Parts: sequence; C-alpha cells; structure tokens
Amino acid sequence: MRTTPSPAGHRSADEQRHALLRTARDVADDLAADAIARDQAGKPPTDEAARLREAGLPAALTPPGPGRGADWRTGCAVIREIAAADSSVGDVLARHYVHAWSGRFYANDQHATALEEESVREQWLWTGAVRPPAPNDDAEGPDLTLRPRSTGYLLNGRRSVDTAVAAADQIVVDAVCAATGDVLVVRIPPGARGVTIEPAHGRLGQRVAGAGEVALDRVTITPGQVLGRRPHDEESTAPFTALAEPALRLALCHVGLGIAEGALTEARDLIRGGRAHRLPGEDPDLFLTYGELASAAQTATAVVDRATEAMAQALATGAQLDAEVPAGVAALVATAEAVTSKATLHVTARVLELADAPGLDRFWRNARVLTAHRPVAHRLRSIGEHYLNGSHRAVAATFR
Repeated sequence: MRTTPSPAGHRSADEQRHALLRTARDVADDLAADAIARDQAGKPPTDEAARLREAGLPAALTPPGPGRGADWRTGCAVIREIAAADSSVGDVLARHYVHAWSGRFYANDQHATALEEESVREQWLWTGAVRPPAPNDDAEGPDLTLRPRSTGYLLNGRRSVDTAVAAADQIVVDAVCAATGDVLVVRIPPGARGVTIEPAHGRLGQRVAGAGEVALDRVTITPGQVLGRRPHDEESTAPFTALAEPALRLALCHVGLGIAEGALTEARDLIRGGRAHRLPGEDPDLFLTYGELASAAQTATAVVDRATEAMAQALATGAQLDAEVPAGVAALVATAEAVTSKATLHVTARVLELADAPGLDRFWRNARVLTAHRPVAHRLRSIGEHYLNGSHRAVAATFR
C-alpha cells in the first residue's frame, strides 16, 4: 500500500514536514475509499491502527526530538488531513499525539526522552483519559486508586476512554494513591494482567474511534510506568503541565475542522457529479449557500490556526514557560473550540440539504458526538470571565 517514511535524520526540517504530509494524504486517500463501509460496520479500529502503523504515523506523531517526532503545527496538520477522510481515525490520531506528550507534561526530562524513543522504536499507539484538576475532584471519591506495594502499585477501578481502547499500546490515566492522596499519572498496556477492555457499541457517530471502558483489577504498576504527579488544583500546576488539557482540546478542534472540510468536499463532488437536489449551473442560490458554508469553515480555520500557533510557541518554550502563558493559550483554545463546534455542526447539517447520497449523514453524526460533551455556552462563559476579570483559573477549570 505505502512505504514507511525513510529516516528523518538525513533530511531538512522542511523536507521532513513535506514528506510526512504526503504520507498523511496517502493514508487519507486510502481511508476515504472505504470510510462509509467502515462507519456502517462500526468495528474497533484494529485494521485502521494497522494502516497507521504501516505508514509510520504513530512513530512520526510523537514530540519532536533529534531525528524524530513532529512539531505541534505539523502534527495538527496531519490530524486534520486524516480527519477529513475519516474523523474516527483522526480522533484516534489526535489523542495518540497528545498522550504521546505525557512524558513531557508529567515526567522528568530523562524519563520523557527514554519513553519517546521507545514509543518511536515500537510504533506505540497511545490513548488515555487524564482528568484535569477540578474543585470537586473528591466529591464522589476517585474512580481509580493506587495501592502501594514493595515495588510500585496495584491499580483498581474503571475509566471511560474515548478512542482505541482495544487497539492502543499504552493507555494514560490518572489515579489517586490510597496512602498519600497524591494524584499520579500512569501508563498501562491494555494486555497487562487484570486489564479488561469493554468496547462501546451502537454509538451515534465516531463509530470507528474505538471508545469503551477499561476495567482494572489489581493491575501491577511498576515505577517506570508512573509518569509523575497531577496537581490537585490549577494554582500548584507547573506552567508546562497546564498545557496538557488545552492541547488535547485543540487537537480535537483540528478533528472538527477535518469533519467540516470532508463534508464540504464530499458534497461538492456529489454536486459536480449530478447527485444534487439542484444543479450548480442553474441555481445561484446554491452558490450562495456553498459560499456561506465555505466561509464558516475558513473562519473557524483562522481561529484554530491562531490558537495552534500560540500552543506551538508555548510547547517549544518547555520548562521555562512563563506562568501567565498557559491561561492565555487556554483562552485562545476555548475560543477555537466554540467557533469550531458551531461551524462544524452548521456545515455538516446544511450539506445534507445540498446533495443526496448514502453516508453523507456520517459527517453530522460524527460532529455531534465529537462536540456533545463540550457545550459552547460553557466555553463562552469561561472566555468572558477571562477577558472581563482577567481570570486565569476560570478558563482552565472549565476544560472538562
């Protein structure tokens, strides 16, 4: 089908970027060919994960280092390209890329470097569900607990995971230490003893993303699987660690943009092929409608690109990041999320009025599921508080 990209060490950064984007386009074309059939089947993304590994994308979408990884801008461009062809796989890749940064967000430099090198070498596919600090964390007790033992911990509980729960190589979660009350971020291989995977069935959209629950019964966690502490509140969170949650939200904005772009492209091709309710050459109102939808998508793209640039600069700064920066980045991400959610839902609903073809509804279904747990009003309130009161905590705290 394709060949894995050649070693990056012998090419310039621009050459590496262009080669990775070419690979992403090839994978996207491959996924688009049977996207409708796979959506209808709704199976776990085992085959899709194999396609990604064959193309070398899990290894390529890791944090940048000497001769490896992808910078934030390039990683997001790859995610959007894949999502336009199949947003379920784009979702898998988005969460993989962000969780592959977990070593840098939570661990020390030496641990993070070793982890990233192993991830590239083994072509690990990452997923996870790390919850951000919140005032009511302990209201109902932790769902995951760690009990210390002589060497490491035993992990117990259940956690919902949005992608690749049965196809990933590493699942990143946070759990409360029963002895100290510390919240620790750990990684677990799904095949470990005591791990039970329960895939979700009958989803409205994102059917191939591989959502489900992971049940953990006395799962051994070695010291090497502990990435670090997740602070209990925003005030005690290191600036770089504070980027973890908005980074995930921003990556998912690129998935949303991919959905809108994919819907517009497929509707356009159907219209050109004569499978439309009205013929484009005879109806200026059709031009007007398509122009409105294209403008909405392009406006969302501009907002997301601005947040992407801010995030890229913050991630590149590393541990020296100023304490005030994450809140500003989070405000931009919240804005991008609000604009993208509205645009994607609007575009995917309206294209159904333009063309008539099986499978076109999947774009709206996928957009609905992707945005369902992130209400726009919630984001807008946090943005307003940030700008009116200069509140940094409010923007970060609402990223749930």
